[in-house]
Amino acid sequence: MTDYEGTHPTVPVRVGDRYAQIDEQLAPAIQAMWECGFDTFTCCQDVGESNTDWPEKLPHMAEWVESRRGWTLIDFPVDSGLAFLSAVTNAGLRDAFYVRTTHWAAPDAWDVTVRPMDVAMFRAELPSQFRLQLLQVSFPAYDLPEVTRRLREHAAGRSVPPAPADWSTIGR
Repeated sequence: MTDYEGTHPTVPVRVGDRYAQIDEQLAPAIQAMWECGFDTFTCCQDVGESNTDWPEKLPHMAEWVESRRGWTLIDFPVDSGLAFLSAVTNAGLRDAFYVRTTHWAAPDAWDVTVRPMDVAMFRAELPSQFRLQLLQVSFPAYDLPEVTRRLREHAAGRSVPPAPADWSTIGR
């Protein structure tokens, strides 16, 4: 069954007691993440496509929306996001994929951000109190098959021994 209620078609994903309608291109990766025990909050298979209407209300967001076309986004609790990053980097070679995940200046570098959140955003009667709650990972959608493959390797207990990486794309 495919659901077309949102921007992207979704499919049901269930792992144990976890269940959600997930964008169909992201479903295999989210299923693998949950099978590895990583928690997620939200996800989107193409952030630019999902937010095409933003510039109508928020003109300053037009350039950002356009820059996110073809980019996947996954929100994690901080600890799960860090564990996810470790899993995908340890379950494969230290190749161009690895460099994209670890260095901000690499071509198509992953955008990994910890977002402090103010509790007062959701409960106006409270004084501001910031917490580190959300780790947001955004990467080119073309990395999805490799993310899924590496998560399956991680789940199977297979890792690749550490080795030097080719850092030439970042000038090292």
